[in-house]
Amino acid sequence: MNFLKWFYPGMHVKRWLLLLLVGITVISLGIAYVMVEFYRNQPFPEFVSYLTLQFIPRWLRGVIFIVFGVGAAGLAILQFNRSLLSAFVPPGKENIVDIIYQHRYLRRGPKIVAIGGGTGLSTLLRGLKEYTGNLTAVVTVADDGGSSGRLRRELGVLPPGDFRQCLVALSDVEPLMTKLFQYRFGEGTGLEGHSFGNLFIVAMSAITGNFERAIRESSRVLAVRGQILPSTIADVTLCAEFQDDDLVRGESEITKTHKEIKRIFLQPAHPPAYPEAIRAILDADLIVIGPGSLYTSVLPNLLVEDISRAIKASSATKVYVCNVATERGETDEFNVSDHIGVLEGHIGHNVFNYVLANNNHNVHIAPELRSEPVTVNGEIVELDQYKVVVADIVDPAAPMRHDSKKLAQSIMRVYYDGAQAFNGRLSRSKEKAESVTA
Repeated sequence: MNFLKWFYPGMHVKRWLLLLLVGITVISLGIAYVMVEFYRNQPFPEFVSYLTLQFIPRWLRGVIFIVFGVGAAGLAILQFNRSLLSAFVPPGKENIVDIIYQHRYLRRGPKIVAIGGGTGLSTLLRGLKEYTGNLTAVVTVADDGGSSGRLRRELGVLPPGDFRQCLVALSDVEPLMTKLFQYRFGEGTGLEGHSFGNLFIVAMSAITGNFERAIRESSRVLAVRGQILPSTIADVTLCAEFQDDDLVRGESEITKTHKEIKRIFLQPAHPPAYPEAIRAILDADLIVIGPGSLYTSVLPNLLVEDISRAIKASSATKVYVCNVATERGETDEFNVSDHIGVLEGHIGHNVFNYVLANNNHNVHIAPELRSEPVTVNGEIVELDQYKVVVADIVDPAAPMRHDSKKLAQSIMRVYYDGAQAFNGRLSRSKEKAESVTA
């Protein structure tokens, strides 16, 4: 077999199955010749004639044996496949056929790049992974609070927290593994406050030699659908300037100030973008910006200048997903127009084509959370450079957050509707060109 494969490396499985069938047939013919010779020359007891169905015509005997053989072979192959493939069927899956179909379906899905960080990005990814396997998450590296901040300061690694959440959101393993990655130690000297996933990524970084490879290897462990990339691998610090001209350094300190933010910026000012993130953006069919904390999760990625340039240069459909609720210390009393205004003030105009906003404001947000539903300002609907799409994308159980399924459905509807509109415009342009030529 290996000898033939060495000579014919391009042969497919079907050809080997055909060769196997031919081999079995030749063996069967050989056995038949031996048995016929033995049967003709050796006397047998009378009951053997009944076992070999001598009392019915030969052609009918042949049909009976063929039907029985095909049935036995089919049953054997079916049970063999079930036994062999059962080890590869994850818990909760029906059979390998469904898995193969799903894999092929997702592989043909659009190339989607999701840009952001925090809980918003992981919520988005959890929904989108059901529509495509060609997902890329571009994640902020400005986090300096909690477990991520401690690991960043003590070990000099990129903050792993947002990457961990994306890994869990895109993973295709049993729930126990995802719970393990999200487990946070509640006690222990040096361990308290750290999540297992963060420690795993940092350990993998030490073993593999760099953070980017650690994320790739962690993705293999968790059977991640897609890839997770940093917007930059530079050691950046997020800074904020407030309306009273005060300056604050550090992402975790910005929301503690409770002042109106004038602008945010990165130090150093011009960090290089991660090359693979640029390639993914330029090759994308759909780019989704947000949801997530406007100043501390979404904008830090876009402040990497090459990321913003790549988004503007990309021919993909570009959607900004507005938050469903205001965020204390960042977007108090903001509506959709305010979110757009902040983005345009930092990175310019025409970065995206569509704005997706929530129109279900019947959910109750507890007053102590100091958050309000983000409303759609009627003025923004009239702006020519954006098409505003409203839909029910809020999670009733957690009204400050998006529902991953509703959000993914709305985004894919925007994408496919936009593609149809583009194809319609293209066909009309061709018809017009043909009429002019004629």
